[in-house]
Amino acid sequence: MKHEEKVLRENIRHMIRHVKQKKLNEEDDLRNVIRKFVDHEINLMEASVPDVQPTPNKSTGINLLEELLKKIIPVLEVDYKSLTTDNSQRESFRSHIINAVVNTLTPAKVNTAAGDGDDSALHEEIEIDLGADDGKFIDIRTDAEKSSEEDQEEDDPRDSFGAGVEGDETGRNVAYQCFKKIESSIIDSYELLSNEEDQELFYDYLIANLKLYFDKFEEELSSAVSEPTNQAYDMAKDSAETGAGEADAEELGLQEYINSL
Repeated sequence: MKHEEKVLRENIRHMIRHVKQKKLNEEDDLRNVIRKFVDHEINLMEASVPDVQPTPNKSTGINLLEELLKKIIPVLEVDYKSLTTDNSQRESFRSHIINAVVNTLTPAKVNTAAGDGDDSALHEEIEIDLGADDGKFIDIRTDAEKSSEEDQEEDDPRDSFGAGVEGDETGRNVAYQCFKKIESSIIDSYELLSNEEDQELFYDYLIANLKLYFDKFEEELSSAVSEPTNQAYDMAKDSAETGAGEADAEELGLQEYINSL
C-alpha cells in the first residue's frame, strides 16, 4: 500500500510540474504574440501620423489666409447656423458679411496702391476761408438740449453697416455683431502683405472661400437625416395599422347593426 501511495504521489508531482511548465510555455507564447501585435500597431501609427508642419503654400498670401480662415470660419458658422427661423435671414447674413469684407479691404487696397506711388500727389493744400462773422456766433442751447439733438442726429451703426444691401434685418443685425468679432483679424492679416500678388490672392480667395463655406453651412442645415429602420419594425407597423383598420371596420359594422334595430 505504501508503494502504491508513493507512486501516486510521484505521478501527482509529475502532473503538477507538467501543468506548470505548460502554463509557462503558454504565457511565453502569449507574450510573443502580444509583443508582435504591439510592434505591428506601433509601425502602423508611425506610418499614419500626420505631418504637423505641412509644406506651406507657395504664396504667402494664401498661407496667411489659411490661418485667418481657421480663426473666423468657426465664428461665422455658429452665428450663421443660429438663424433658423427663415432662409431669408441666412441669405441676408451672408450678403452683409461678404459686403462688409469687401468694404473693409477696399480702402486697405487703395491705401497700399497709393503708398507705392508719388507721395507728393497724395497731398493737397486745403484752404478754409472762415466767414468774418463765424467766430461771433453764440450758442444759447442748454447742455440737455445739445445732448438731445446730438442723440437724434446719431445714426444706427447697423444701418450704415447694411447700406446698399437688401435683406432681412435680423440677418443684418446678426451679421453686424458677428463681423465686429472678426473684422480686426481680417485687417491685421491683410495689412501684413505688401506684395501686390499676395494681396490679390488673399482678397480673391477670401471672398471665394467665404461663399463656399456659406454654401457648406447651408447644405449641413438643409440635409435631413432619415431615421434608421429595419424589416421587423416595418412589418410590425404595417400589422398594427392593418389591425387598427379591421377594428374600426368591426366597430362601424356593429354601430350600423345597432342603428338598424
